[in-house]
Amino acid sequence: MAYDENNIFARILRGELPCKKVYEDDYALAFHDINPLMPVHVLVIPKGPYTNLEEFNAGASLQEMGGFMKAVAECAKLAGVDASGYRLVANNGADAHQEVPHFHVHIFGGRPILGRMIKTEN
Repeated sequence: MAYDENNIFARILRGELPCKKVYEDDYALAFHDINPLMPVHVLVIPKGPYTNLEEFNAGASLQEMGGFMKAVAECAKLAGVDASGYRLVANNGADAHQEVPHFHVHIFGGRPILGRMIKTEN
């Protein structure tokens, strides 16, 4: 799938749309979700044009990948959930309900997260 240069995260990266920034470096931008599902709900996006994890894995350098993961960890620390715990979620593709076609990770925390993956019959 071709990367959509007009997706909302691409527009945020270009400064065309505002965000409530948490962190930024050469590899990632992190900001608060506009419709938070938890007390802490931060989105971390790579600066490169990657639609999903497969594209990120295939196209990003090891430096970009490492920089992105360091940014995720730093954002959890800045959000104050590194000690208490947090959940990382990356919705990847239509079946996972990925709403923005730019690879990103959600950091959820700020209170206990109830629930776990439930096994279903195939």
